[in-house]
Amino acid sequence: MSAPPSEVSPHVVIAGAGPAAQALVRRLAGTAGGDRTFRGTITLLSNRDDYPQALLEIAELPHVSVRFGQAASFIDAGAKIVTTTDGMEFSYDQLVIATGSAPVLPPVAGAEAGLSYSTIDDAASLGEAVKDIAGTVGRRPLGILVGTGPAAGQAEAVLRARGVRPVRTTLRPAAVVNSAAVPEAVPATPATGILFEDGSSMKGDLVVIAEERVARNELALSAGLDIGHDGGIAVGRNLVTSLPGIWAIGDAASCDGFRLGLLLSAESSAMLCASGILSAAMGAEREALQAA
Repeated sequence: MSAPPSEVSPHVVIAGAGPAAQALVRRLAGTAGGDRTFRGTITLLSNRDDYPQALLEIAELPHVSVRFGQAASFIDAGAKIVTTTDGMEFSYDQLVIATGSAPVLPPVAGAEAGLSYSTIDDAASLGEAVKDIAGTVGRRPLGILVGTGPAAGQAEAVLRARGVRPVRTTLRPAAVVNSAAVPEAVPATPATGILFEDGSSMKGDLVVIAEERVARNELALSAGLDIGHDGGIAVGRNLVTSLPGIWAIGDAASCDGFRLGLLLSAESSAMLCASGILSAAMGAEREALQAA
């Protein structure tokens, strides 16, 4: 006889520990609002060896286990087992792939001194940075935008909405630099110019790098999941992959040919996925009740 619903304890494994994965754990654990309705356990597999505060807080939640330095490397979809790079195995009832994306090209020298735009979640931080810069220069800022794809298009829309005059370049710079026009009295001023290989340059009040990225889909390939034409893990509108019980969220996923990170915020993606997982868990409880 099968266990009664009260003893059903589904196990969710999340491969990845970025913003979307963290938001999903909070949703399932009930800390993002509302009562906790997921009565199972959650294992978060992080490839990080350090211990950021956000993950430490998640690790303290009931029924949540964070495995630091244990990146998922292989999925046996038939047996429902995830294996990490160190050979640890974790069985799952529901698996969520949240491995994110990586830059297509090596980073531009000095890019860390500028601003970046990769996913829709960057819109808020970019807007705040623009607000600070506008207050510093005392006029409508001139922004230099590097990029040609959808992410650059979104970044340009954010800049225009914040009152910035964006100048977009399709030629990749050799370096991001500080302009000599920046007053020395202004501390910690973000980069304001770019330098090309031929020695020419562009100067403004801020620099935004919004180059294309590619989904980290190696884990999905190990399970034989369908991959979109853009390289992302193909998901439906409900974020389910081509195999039932496996979901993909964040910038690793692709929906209707678009990177999910450009369509949904981490919170929205997590909310949609959590709803699906909770529905699956309740369905399993009903089946257990009928079999009891």
